[in-house]
Amino acid sequence: MQDDDFLSAMSDVKPLKQDSVKLGQKPSQINTDQAKLRRMAAAAEQQESDALLQRTVTLVGPHDVIGYKSPGVQDGVYKKLRLARYEIDGRLDLHQHTVDQARVALARFIKDSMAYDLRCVLVMPGKGGRDQSGKAILKSHVAIWLEELPEVLAFHSAQAYHGGAGAFYVLLKKSESSKQKNRERHGLR
Repeated sequence: MQDDDFLSAMSDVKPLKQDSVKLGQKPSQINTDQAKLRRMAAAAEQQESDALLQRTVTLVGPHDVIGYKSPGVQDGVYKKLRLARYEIDGRLDLHQHTVDQARVALARFIKDSMAYDLRCVLVMPGKGGRDQSGKAILKSHVAIWLEELPEVLAFHSAQAYHGGAGAFYVLLKKSESSKQKNRERHGLR
C-alpha cells in the first residue's frame, strides 16, 4: 500500500538533464589559466630556494654540536636559546628530504614563520651518519643555510629531549608588526 502511495506521488517527476558533466570522461587537458598558475608557483618556489645557495660545504659529524649567533645578539639571549628557555612556536622536520628538497622547505618555512610572527622554531634535519662517509650531509647544509638567512638571529643544536645534535633551535628576527606592538606596550615611539 505504501509503495502505491509513493509511486503516485512521484508520477510527475522527471529526471534532470545533465548537460554540463559527461560521466566517464576525464578532462582532456588543463586549461591555460591553471597551467599559468602552476608555472608561477614553481617560479616562486625556485626564487625562495635560490635565497639559499647550493655550494660545497664542510661536512660535520652526526653528533657535533653546532651554534651560531649574528653580531649584536646578546650573550644572555643566546644562552637562553641554547638552554631551550624559549617557547618553540613551530617545527620543521627534514628527515628523509634530499638536499634540494630541504633547501626549498627551509626557505619556505622561515618565510612562513616570519609571516606568522614566530620567534623560536625547531628545525630537524636529523643526525645523518648513514652515509658511507659517516658525515651528516643534510645537517651540514642546514647549518650553512641558517647562517645565510637574514631572518635568522641565532641557532644552536637542540637539547636531547628535542632531538639533540639532530635538531636546531632557531631564533628569528621580530617582524615589523611585533616591533611596533613592543614599542606601543613600552610607550616608545
